[in-house]
Amino acid sequence: MQPYQITSPDDIELLLSVMPPDIRGAVDQINPQDELIEIVLDLGRPPEARFPGGMKVLSDENVTQAAIDYVVERVGRFTRDNRAGIERTLHRISAIRNRLGAIVGLTCRVGRAIFGTVDILQDVIESGSSILLLGPPGVGKTTLLRESARVLADEMNKRVVIVDTSNEIAGDGDVPHPGIGRARRMQVPSTDRQHAVMIEAVENHMPEVIVIDEIGTEAEALAARTIAERGVQLIATAHGRSLENLLQNPTLADLLGGVQSVTLSDEEARRRRTQKSILERKAPPTFNVLVEILDRDRLAVNYALANVVDALLKGTPATPELRIRHDDGRVETRAGEGPAEPTGMGKVPDYAPSKDRPLRIFTYGVSRKRLEQAIQKFRVPVQLVADLERADMVLTLKSQEKRKPRQLLEIQKKGVPLHVIKSNTVTQIEKFMQSVFGENNGDTEPGEKPQALFEAEEAVSRVFEKGLPIELTPRSPYVRRLQHEMIVRYGLITESRGQKNNRRVVIYPF
Repeated sequence: MQPYQITSPDDIELLLSVMPPDIRGAVDQINPQDELIEIVLDLGRPPEARFPGGMKVLSDENVTQAAIDYVVERVGRFTRDNRAGIERTLHRISAIRNRLGAIVGLTCRVGRAIFGTVDILQDVIESGSSILLLGPPGVGKTTLLRESARVLADEMNKRVVIVDTSNEIAGDGDVPHPGIGRARRMQVPSTDRQHAVMIEAVENHMPEVIVIDEIGTEAEALAARTIAERGVQLIATAHGRSLENLLQNPTLADLLGGVQSVTLSDEEARRRRTQKSILERKAPPTFNVLVEILDRDRLAVNYALANVVDALLKGTPATPELRIRHDDGRVETRAGEGPAEPTGMGKVPDYAPSKDRPLRIFTYGVSRKRLEQAIQKFRVPVQLVADLERADMVLTLKSQEKRKPRQLLEIQKKGVPLHVIKSNTVTQIEKFMQSVFGENNGDTEPGEKPQALFEAEEAVSRVFEKGLPIELTPRSPYVRRLQHEMIVRYGLITESRGQKNNRRVVIYPF
């Protein structure tokens, strides 16, 4: 049983009241209705009801223009963004128009106010920190914003103003939905005016907290910075799925402080042990904390955002705090284990396993025996786990991914990195191992890799200090390549010298 509760389950009746009688009758037969996401009406096609796990056709009869007009006449006016609503509800009706402007399709999304979702992040919200929420559509960003506004206004007695661009946070109509509590709501006449309303909110209404959904333009990012500089707590969402994704967005990178290229002097580069041309943060981030919403019950929390961004620009991956809400309502916190970015299909995660922390793989359809044989052959730190919650990544087959079974869909929702191989052959499994750990030919001695990298790190320090070349201990080809890659990141020159078993890396100063 979920620890949070829907506060307005009867609101769905108000959505069904605007539906044509035959469609409403079909929806009434659905059990349970609590999982209904939206009703889709497209001219000339059967009506559909959509759920988290799929869809259901509501009628064998195609949707007529009369059915679409029936709904349009019973909802509020459609604004410039082709959205309408039902007064004092969170339901959203979005229109699809033809080239002449006539409405030929409707997406009728069910809106629900939910209490209790904020518990997983309540301590951070109540701390006064400005918080930026990221995540893919449908993971509950807007719900978390609404609950945050209610808690801060009702339980902490703060002056909260919501900048509600599409009426998604506080519902349609002039009277806001009770789900926001005593927080005040400012509606935005059109999306291109959001930045102006943000500034108006802070200048005219003396808020202690401003809540904003979907910062997506440079003007809105600048307005957010202006608000933060006035000492107002910001809680907002932005276009982007992860910290790294946002940092690479030239329009919104300013929310994280912005990025600039800097050329160092030779002396400064030696002191920092970096290349001469580096990336640096331009200014303090607008937000103190960035939260990546992996799914409704799993968050990755990045504190001290300035330090996190600085580390990322130096090539150090983020290690956020992972928070998990269990079915009994208990919130588990795992320090430094949260993934900074779910890895896409077929992309190997940027992961550095070690003897003390092996790469934990959950398999779906892949031969466990052949995978274990590959682990032994390459002598790599991998642990095969049966519990998805403990997995760093999931390995599956292309044939399985194409079928899209329920368990794989759940894996994707949880944000666990998913890697796909073509088949269950030894060759494909070994190629996967090589893509993760490098082209190790199996001749690496146990413990050689960490020892070799530590030796190279120490040698780099001595080269910077003395300005003289240093030769390293002879190593296998695979380990030498890792040494080369690490040393080059410091802006130094390397070469391999010697024959066969005596071949070794030499490090040269600038």
